[in-house]
Amino acid sequence: MTATRDDIQRLARGRVLVIGDVMVDHYVSGKVSRVSDEAPVPIVQVTDERWTAGGAANVAANIAALGGRAILVGVTGADPAASTLAGIVGAMGGAVEAHLVADASRPTTLKTRYMGGQHQMVRVDRETGLAILRSTEDRLVAIIADVADDCEVIMVSDYAKGVLSDRVLGAIMMHGRRAGVDIVIDPKRADWNAYRGASLITPNRKELSLATRTTCGTDAECLAAADAAIATTGAAILLTRSEQGMSLFRAGQPALHLSAKAREVFDVSGAGDTVAATVALSIASGLAPNLAMQVANVAAGVVVGKRGTATVSPAEIMAELDAGHRMTASFPGALNLSEARALRETWAREGLSVGFTNGCFDILHAGHVALLRQAADTCDRLIVALNTDASVSALKGPNRPVQSEDVRASVMAAIKGVDAVILFGEATPLEAIRELQPDVLVKGADYTEDQIVGADIVKARGGRIVRVGLIDGQSTTRVIEKSRKS
Repeated sequence: MTATRDDIQRLARGRVLVIGDVMVDHYVSGKVSRVSDEAPVPIVQVTDERWTAGGAANVAANIAALGGRAILVGVTGADPAASTLAGIVGAMGGAVEAHLVADASRPTTLKTRYMGGQHQMVRVDRETGLAILRSTEDRLVAIIADVADDCEVIMVSDYAKGVLSDRVLGAIMMHGRRAGVDIVIDPKRADWNAYRGASLITPNRKELSLATRTTCGTDAECLAAADAAIATTGAAILLTRSEQGMSLFRAGQPALHLSAKAREVFDVSGAGDTVAATVALSIASGLAPNLAMQVANVAAGVVVGKRGTATVSPAEIMAELDAGHRMTASFPGALNLSEARALRETWAREGLSVGFTNGCFDILHAGHVALLRQAADTCDRLIVALNTDASVSALKGPNRPVQSEDVRASVMAAIKGVDAVILFGEATPLEAIRELQPDVLVKGADYTEDQIVGADIVKARGGRIVRVGLIDGQSTTRVIEKSRKS
C-alpha cells in the first residue's frame, strides 16, 4: 500500500497535543571574506538574521504547515527569547493553541547559528538541562489533564532540557490512556522505561543504540536493538537511519524498510522534528503506521533540502509523491495549476526564487537538457510547463506529439533541477504565468524579449527575463527526421 494525495489531504483532519522542550532557533547569516587580526577566526559580515521555532515548537509548526491543528505545551523562561517564541507561535494563527508556562528560574532555550554563506561556522547555545521547578510541574500536569481529551495523538518531544520529568511523563501516559489516544515519543533519555505505554517511538540510530547499549548499523543489528526497545516499552519503533532511510519495527510483524530519496542536503537541522510531526499527524488523521512512515520519509527528504530549521507543506509532499510514481499510468507526472500555485506560495514564504520555462519537449534531446540546466541555474526552484497533446498537435501538426503528455511529464520530472511540472492546453502559457507569478522567466536565445509570452507580467513585479544559449543543430524535428531516414 502506497500513500496517495487523498492521504495527504486527510492530514488537515488531525489534532495533535505536542508536549516537550520548546526552543528558539536563531540564524545569523553573512559573508566571510577575511580573517580577524585579533585571533585566527573568520569575520562574518552580517547580512540577515531570522528566528524560527525549535524543538517541540518546531514540531507544532510542522503540524500547522501540514494543515493540521496542534496544541503546544512547554516551558519558557521569562526573557526576551520567550517573547520571541510567543510571537513566532502567534504568527501560526489558529492552527497552534499554545500553553507556554513561564519559569523565571531558567532561560528559554536559544540556539544561535552563525552562517558563512551556506556553511555553519559556530553554534552558541543558551539553555539549561536542570529539572523544572515543582510549581512548574504542577502547572504542566494541570494543563495536560485539561487538554488531553482534545486530540487524537499526543506527541512527546524530548530534548532532555528538563521539562519532561518523570512526573510529567507519568501524567502524559495516564491521561493518554484515559483519553484513548496514541502517544508518539521523539526520545532523548538513555533509559526508556519511562516511555513504557507509548504507541510509537521515533529514535535515530544513536538514540536507539544508547537506549539498548547495542550497535545499530546493519539491518540485523537494527532489528535486534528494536526488539530490545519493544520489549522495554511495548511501543513500535520507527528508526530514522540518515542516508539509509527509515525502518519500522512492530512486535510480531516483519520489519519495513524505506530508502531515503537521493537529493542535495542543505541542512539537517530540525529534520527529526519534521519526522515526528508528520508521523504524529498522519496517525491522528487515521493513516496506518506504514503509510505514516512513507509520508514522514518524503517530508524528511524535502526538509533537508532547505536551509535551516524549516517546515514542509502538503503541496511539497504531494509533488514528491507524484515524482515517485511518475512512471505508472495511474499517477501522472504533472501537478494541476492549483497544486503548483500552492507549491510556489510555499517556496515564496521560504524566500526561494522560482523560475519558469515552457515548451513541447516532445523527444527530450541534448538541447533541451542544456536549456533546463541553464534555467535551473537561474533560480532556487524551477517549474516547467508542458504543452498538452492537443496543444502540441495544434502547433506542430497531426503527427505530433510523438510521446504522450503523461510520458513527457514523467520524463521531465526526472530531470535534475526540475522541481515541478504542469500542463497547459492553451496556445501560450500566459494563464499559468499569471497564476504562478515566477521570479525568473526563461526561454531560449532564439526568442527576443518582446516575443517571450509573460515577460511583461514578470518584469512588472521586479522579476527577470533570462534568454539562454541553445545547442546548434538540436531540435525535435531534426531528431524525428533523422530517425525516419535511418
